[in-house]
Formats: sequence, structure tokens, C-alpha cells
Amino acid sequence: MPTKWFAAIGTGLFLAATAAFGGLAPVAVAEPTLPELTAGDVHTSAQLKVTVERAVLIDSLQGSGVTPDSDRGERLLVVLAQVENLWDRPLSSAGSESFLQAVLREGDSRPAGAVVREDDQTSPLWLQPNVPALLVYTWAVGPDDYHEGENLTLVVQDAALITGQLLYTGEDWGDYAPAATVTVPLEDAGSESDE
Repeated sequence: MPTKWFAAIGTGLFLAATAAFGGLAPVAVAEPTLPELTAGDVHTSAQLKVTVERAVLIDSLQGSGVTPDSDRGERLLVVLAQVENLWDRPLSSAGSESFLQAVLREGDSRPAGAVVREDDQTSPLWLQPNVPALLVYTWAVGPDDYHEGENLTLVVQDAALITGQLLYTGEDWGDYAPAATVTVPLEDAGSESDE
């Protein structure tokens, strides 16, 4: 009997046994669970240190960069987060290295309508290395989307440092991916004049 037959018979037996136990179907891989943080907890990545401090519903907020559609009953969802640039160069809130993607609402991949500095409402803004800043992430939301007393879940995303090799040179941050969730109680501030 030729030696090649042994290899063919062995392969056939292996495939028959494999088929009997479910075949060569891919094994389901469980998605890794993200760390669960609360207000005041610090999340650190290679790019940023992010601490979500507070979440507020408000009718309008001058200087936030987002104007709600009052005819549709929209309000503003405002998230205050302490953000520190850990890179060795300034980061902008605009452009490819934007940190606008660093804080998102759970279940919604759209970034905030605007992000500004809390102290002077600067936008677009630059984060200097190792200088923490309190930032205001703002979304226009529908009248029934969120309510006071609910727990708001946010997703903090980490960016990867991308080094250009073919079409461009230099380094940029991108490929944001979920890294942690933050649960924060939602407050209702009413109108801006009530604050």
C-alpha cells in the first residue's frame, strides 16, 4: 500500500471525527467587558487622563457651542470632564488628533455636538501637555431622551498612536475604541437663568 494513502486515510478520518463533533466552525469569542467607573474615577490611556465629574440636563447654555431646537422640545445634555493631555505635544479639539471622541454616550457613536473649556468657553481648543482642563461635552437631546435622577452611562474611548509610513509622515491619534464605561447620576438644572 503506497505511503500517500496513509496520509489520505488519516486526513479523511480526522475530518470525519471533526464533523461528528461539530465541524470546523469558528469558536465564539466573548467580548471583553469594559471596566465600570463612576463619577470622579480616573481613566488613563497613553493619550489622555479623563475624569467624568458631572452630567446635567439644561434648557440652554450660552457658550456651549450647541443650540437646542426649542420648537422640537430639545434640551442640552452637558457632561463635565477633567481631561489632561498626557502626550508630549498639544492636542486640538478639531482635526485628526481630536479628543472629541474620548467621551461618548453609551449606545451612540456620535461625538458631542461641541466641546469647550468650562472656564472660558474656548472652541476649538488646545490641550497643552500635562495641563488638566475642565471640559464641557454637549449634546442636543430630545425632550424624553433623559430625565433627572437617571443614571447616565458614558463610554470613555482610548486612541491609538498612528505613525504615517506611506502616504504621510508624522504621528496622529486615531482608531478610538471603547475602554471603560462611566455611570454618573443625571441632574436637571432647568434653564440657564436658574443656575
